[in-house]
Amino acid sequence: MKPVDDRPRDGDEEDFGPSRSEKRRNALDILKLAGQLMELPPSRIPKLNLPDDIVDEIGRTRKITAHIARKRQLAFLAKQMRRHGDEAFADARAALGEDRDRQRQEAAHMHRLEARRERLMEGGDVALGELFDQYPDLDRQHLRSLVRQAKAEREANKPLHAFRELYRILKELEASSPGE
Repeated sequence: MKPVDDRPRDGDEEDFGPSRSEKRRNALDILKLAGQLMELPPSRIPKLNLPDDIVDEIGRTRKITAHIARKRQLAFLAKQMRRHGDEAFADARAALGEDRDRQRQEAAHMHRLEARRERLMEGGDVALGELFDQYPDLDRQHLRSLVRQAKAEREANKPLHAFRELYRILKELEASSPGE
């Protein structure tokens, strides 16, 4: 008898499927998605077009308060999610991605407002002049006194009421202007 040659020949490549590392990465991605779904408000879950058994499992997992038990239940939720495949969670992934983008935009907007407030406090008349040019209907006297009060509060380590009021005014101005 001739020995059997099991080696793949040219053109006869065998497909062994995903590697163990790739399977682990996929499982960890699903676990991360399950954790993100758990953090969403319960009112948003039905809008994500998730399978019914997953929605029920999310509800059961939310009820568990003990840390280790919740972690174990979250792993079970991820296991249930892996049975469905990625296409069942495409809407959820898209919604979560949009949330992250919106959060980044809101954070960037907040940082711009804070930077403008700092320029008003440090830049004095130049920064105030720019603001008055952009918004000619502003109450100049009130805004100047707020800037002075905010500086005084900061220097005296007092509660920052005027500082916050200045931010609130800048936020309202930016929200009311149609061009920005």
